[in-house]
Amino acid sequence: MMWSLSVCFLSFVFLMVVSLLLMSWGLYSIFFDVVIFVEWEIFNLNSSSVVMTLLFDWMSLMFMSFVLFISSLVIYYSDEYMYGDVYINRFIILVLMFVLSMMFLIISPNLISILLGWDGLGLVSYCLVIYYQNVKSYNAGMLTALSNRIGDVALLMAIAWMLNFGSWNYIYYLEVAVNSDIMMVIGGLVVLAAMTKSAQLPFSSWLPAAMAAPTPVSALVHSSTLVTAGVYLLIRFNCIIVTNELGCMLLLISGLTMFMAGLGANFEFDLKKIIALSTLSQLGLMMSILAMGFPKLAFFHLLTHALFKALLFMCAGAIIHNMSNCQDIRFMGGLCYQMPLTSMCFHVSNLALCGMPFLAGFYSKDLILEISSLFTLNSISFFLYYFSTGLTVCYSLRLVYYSMVGDCNFFSLHSLNDEGWIMLRGMLTLMVMAIWGGCMLSWVIFPSPVMICLPLMMKVLVLVVSGLGGWLGYELSKSEVSYSLQGLSYYLSVSFMGSMWFMPFISTYGVNYYPLILGNQVYKSFDQGWSEDWGGQMFYGWVVSYSVIVQWWQNNSLKVYLISFVLWVCSLILIMF
Repeated sequence: MMWSLSVCFLSFVFLMVVSLLLMSWGLYSIFFDVVIFVEWEIFNLNSSSVVMTLLFDWMSLMFMSFVLFISSLVIYYSDEYMYGDVYINRFIILVLMFVLSMMFLIISPNLISILLGWDGLGLVSYCLVIYYQNVKSYNAGMLTALSNRIGDVALLMAIAWMLNFGSWNYIYYLEVAVNSDIMMVIGGLVVLAAMTKSAQLPFSSWLPAAMAAPTPVSALVHSSTLVTAGVYLLIRFNCIIVTNELGCMLLLISGLTMFMAGLGANFEFDLKKIIALSTLSQLGLMMSILAMGFPKLAFFHLLTHALFKALLFMCAGAIIHNMSNCQDIRFMGGLCYQMPLTSMCFHVSNLALCGMPFLAGFYSKDLILEISSLFTLNSISFFLYYFSTGLTVCYSLRLVYYSMVGDCNFFSLHSLNDEGWIMLRGMLTLMVMAIWGGCMLSWVIFPSPVMICLPLMMKVLVLVVSGLGGWLGYELSKSEVSYSLQGLSYYLSVSFMGSMWFMPFISTYGVNYYPLILGNQVYKSFDQGWSEDWGGQMFYGWVVSYSVIVQWWQNNSLKVYLISFVLWVCSLILIMF
């Protein structure tokens, strides 16, 4: 056990030190506008060199720093959360492999090396989702893996299309060939890959299913790795998207994803799934501002969201840990009396998610909404933006109402406490960042202040929508409709909205189950059926039958048969003439 503790602690210290070094390097890069492009020749064969290319600019360095910072705290937190797990060393190694794959993806300006990190994320995420090794975990892992394979195939096809340019270093060709048809195709494939990895419609169902993984993994996956990989890829490819119809399509899909996730979270009772749907909503927000052509703003929200979302998951993990692995928010209540420090961190992260002024989420979300008001948006996208913002506050207050207000609905004899100091240290460190991180990042990324002039009604609209959403969430939570038999009269609409518009059923049966059944039938009927009967098996039968005849000839007097055959042919000729 001591060795496993030392593995956690050493990993935490190493990742934290590297994170601080990368942050200082990133600040140097952004202030002095320094970009380092490294080409490492792996080997040279017949004048063809295989080169590994690395890109260190302010964006990749700051993102790596944030990923390592959150990963270090998650590993430190896992020391207590996974206490008693026999294979904790394996778990830590898997998390470190996950982080390494993300590093590969971040620093790659080359589609081949991006695929290395991309597939690494997919493989290790599958291993982490099925970590508890039960039927639910296996199903969730398979749904995650198969959904992400669609994006992997799209990325492979983009690699094949990049051969038209003679190199896979996409960063050279983005500005030059932005209006070419080839780059349009590559852009479409990259958007498809990013949509699967960042779980946009219609690939959203794997994200809540991936909650079968341990909570520290969820904190890492939903804040700074895996789901943000698609957003980061589109930040790099942004100039291709905004110049054509891809941007309009992505804006609509991301807006619908935001709306669907916010609606579904208001009908969910699983604590981790509510936070997962919240992540989905924020991913839709990042994608939509990307589609409008503001990559720096999307990156800003990506970093601030990583801070408070990791904290939110860590607080949820501490609550679940104390409540004997119960995740249903209806069994919670009065937690602020039993677990005051955890509740404080939980409230701070929730308020940052809602965009409470001067917390981390406020600086990015408020700026995004004001830019969207300033931008020439159609009425549908504008409605989806603001309505989804209201839904965010709505499900956040609903979550607080169920978990913090009233009496505890768990067992009479319980041991809810705040004595897990290893988990608390990790959460309190992230809470400081969730408070101060937004303003510090805004000073660094947007050093010169920008004035956004809007009419008073437009300016106040964000506050009005947030206030209405919060009031509605509180009223719905305390009303009888949500937990009495009266709710059965709305069963169809509630089941539709609460099940992500039936997305899990469509994904499970439409994307995974029926195609696999069809593939099995095709395999049996064609590959092992007609194809064999008219292909390999038919030739095999011919060869066997002819070899029998040849063997029979060899075992008898060939001369006799030849003479007989010649005489027979001669007699036939004589008869004919």
